[in-house]
Amino acid sequence: MTTANVPLTARQLRSDHPGVRQIGVADLVDAIAKGFSDFNAMPTHFFYLAIIYPIVTFGIVGVYGELDLLPFIFPLLAGYTLLGPLAAIGTYELSRRREFGRYTARTNAFLVFKSHSINAIVNLGVLLTIIYFVWVIVAQAIYEQNFGVAVPESYISFAQSLLTTPEGIAMIITGCSIGFVFAVVVLSFSVVSFPVLLDLDVGVIVAVKTSIRAVMVNPIIMAAWGVIVAGSLLVGSLPFFVGLCVVLPVIGHITWHLYRKIVES
Repeated sequence: MTTANVPLTARQLRSDHPGVRQIGVADLVDAIAKGFSDFNAMPTHFFYLAIIYPIVTFGIVGVYGELDLLPFIFPLLAGYTLLGPLAAIGTYELSRRREFGRYTARTNAFLVFKSHSINAIVNLGVLLTIIYFVWVIVAQAIYEQNFGVAVPESYISFAQSLLTTPEGIAMIITGCSIGFVFAVVVLSFSVVSFPVLLDLDVGVIVAVKTSIRAVMVNPIIMAAWGVIVAGSLLVGSLPFFVGLCVVLPVIGHITWHLYRKIVES
């Protein structure tokens, strides 16, 4: 087996828990620059194109075929922000290998499946997926509370009801408020959890605690990063989701470098 196909070994901690640094705006800007540098050196948008488009196509076909799915387009798409840390797992490995001077090819992203912590990564991924489906269920409850179980008559009538009626405005406000809470919770326990699991010899609990401490020590920077992620996903979704093929891997690369700046190991 060549070194190109060998996963990097986990680094051992000097203490029971990783330390957490306070960083500034300059560190965030530097992490963003390094993330774009990684993407330019190791473009993976073709992989994401192959993954995203079948999913989106299936979703669009389902929505156009079933009007009763129409109210859940936004909650389903907004859920990408909840699953983003999991979707970018392969890019963490690419940035990690490049930083440590190891041979790096785009296919090395799949070495995650040979990681020492693959079980912990899967467990955390399952947790994010459960949260995603809970969010969808909550979104359905919000819709039914305001509009009942009636199926929209058409796309135009649904848009009019959503934007011009008290029930529609109430649903938007309630949905965005509760969605914000979901996003903050997921950001707090997952912003650096996956890179921690990939890089260090720790378990899920330590990784999640480290991520929460990273947010608590850097609330403004993490809030800014959350806004950047949400805005980037929105912009990437507009041109028929093509932009996500670039946005998702770039966010993953940047996240790795944020992890390296924040977490002491």
